[in-house]
Amino acid sequence: MEIENTNPNQLNIELSEEVADGTYSNLAIITHSNSEFVIDFVKVMPGVPKAKVKSRIILTPQHAKRLLSALADNVSKYESVHGSIKQTEGVGIPMNFGGPTAQA
Repeated sequence: MEIENTNPNQLNIELSEEVADGTYSNLAIITHSNSEFVIDFVKVMPGVPKAKVKSRIILTPQHAKRLLSALADNVSKYESVHGSIKQTEGVGIPMNFGGPTAQA
């Protein structure tokens, strides 16, 4: 049975299985120009001096500001349920995960 979308303001969003799996990132590098913001999501592993960008998102300044607002709203909602998110002091690169450095 097919349901017709009668609301012209509704956006149907498709999420493929591959994208739904997600990509882990523990570092984001943000740069900008006068016309765009670029967010590179990186996975840094302990004891490995090289890391790869796993995903790059390019946004207009307006969308970057909307993302900032939406993220702040969601963090606030999360903290109201789960308590304050503790921040660690400035993490250096390469990141130290608190364990011994791997050796071969």
